[in-house]
Amino acid sequence: MTVHLPKQEVFEMNNLLLEVEGPIAVLTINRPKALNALNSETLTELNEVLTEIEGRDDIKVVILTGAGEKSFVAGADISEMVNFSAAEGRAFGMRASEPFFKLQNMRQVTIAAVNGFALGGGCEISMACDIRIASENALFGQPECGLGIIPGFGGTQRLARLVGMGRAKEMIFACQNIDAAEAYRIGLVNKVVPQEELMATAKKLAGKIARNASYAVAIAKAAINNGYDMDIKNAVEYEANLFGMTCSTHDKTEGMTAFLEKRKEKNFTDF
Repeated sequence: MTVHLPKQEVFEMNNLLLEVEGPIAVLTINRPKALNALNSETLTELNEVLTEIEGRDDIKVVILTGAGEKSFVAGADISEMVNFSAAEGRAFGMRASEPFFKLQNMRQVTIAAVNGFALGGGCEISMACDIRIASENALFGQPECGLGIIPGFGGTQRLARLVGMGRAKEMIFACQNIDAAEAYRIGLVNKVVPQEELMATAKKLAGKIARNASYAVAIAKAAINNGYDMDIKNAVEYEANLFGMTCSTHDKTEGMTAFLEKRKEKNFTDF
């Protein structure tokens, strides 16, 4: 069943909490008793809510976080997985891939505000976001090989792309957890801040992004994501095509006119 978000600013599902503050949506995984572990119901709700957010022109940035001060997302729900057959395991991984790809590819910018444990599926969902900001107590890791499985929510693929194949193999093969400082050192996160400053930092960055032309930001996101695996010649040609598209917009005319007129305020359109 598709969920339709009401006009109210706060919307609560069984496992998620959505708060819309102007152009910024804060989406909280709200299973604190389970350390916000991802089960099938949570993944289904996440996919439905992200679909609705993607259709809203008023939302420019999505901040994803976890309820409580201890855990962002502690992983996938092991109590659900313990009796999985091969077919059920594959289906579970594919169920996660849909909302994870939405986080990666939706026109809105997605920021993971990592407020604690980001293990297994928690590390994986953070990597699906465009930007990661971690609190000082955050802990990242892919412990699946110690459970007799491998990362199943994109971990073997996104981690290597973010930190390099060697570091990804070390973390995955040895089930090596890393703290926030090490995650920053190897490029897994963009910034580390004290826990009490995490949401304010994420919202400040979200506000800076939301003030820019949302269509241009969405096109830039597509250019980076889609061009990353192209050879440089085709990637630059792809960028030039997208650049040309932005040159025909109201926002280009408004942004450049404001610059020439030395105006700080810019009347950008929505998506």
